[in-house]
Amino acid sequence: MYCETIMAENKVNDEELTNEDSGQESFADSKSDHQEEEVGSTGEVEADPLDEARQEIGELKDKYLRLYAEFENFRRRTSKERIELISTANAGLLKSLLPILDDFERARAAFEGQGPEVDAFREGVELIYTKFLRTLENEGLKPMEAQGEIFNADFHESVAQFPAPDETQKGKIIDVLEKGYYLNDKVIRYAKVVVGV
Repeated sequence: MYCETIMAENKVNDEELTNEDSGQESFADSKSDHQEEEVGSTGEVEADPLDEARQEIGELKDKYLRLYAEFENFRRRTSKERIELISTANAGLLKSLLPILDDFERARAAFEGQGPEVDAFREGVELIYTKFLRTLENEGLKPMEAQGEIFNADFHESVAQFPAPDETQKGKIIDVLEKGYYLNDKVIRYAKVVVGV
């Protein structure tokens, strides 16, 4: 009977060991199943959330820097346009005053060669012309020197072509019919010229 009891205990112990082994196997099986779930159906390991966050932060930084650079370019461009607009704001007014300046120059030329009886008129016209020209120059107006220069379509308008008196005058401006003017280094009126051919 004692032997039977020992045998029965051994049998119970064997069953317990078998259950423990099967439990370990089931734990190992569940662990491998869990790892298979992490790998997923495509065979790739799922991305770490920290790596995803770092990548997103990098993309946002890049986007921020691009937007900042674009804004700086916009600010510089608008500032430059504003300065240019202010410097040429009077262009329309100054352009409309140029024919009056031309008339003063014609009046000055008409007084040359006259007698002493027109000296007072000549002096008055000269004073008004000088004051008017200085006022326009203070606003940024500059006369264009064209006489004897090589013809350049960017600054001159050819009204006529005339045979050049000598070979050195070919392609150059022989006569200026109407002066050209700059406003802050920008042409507001092209010089009307006669070109030698």
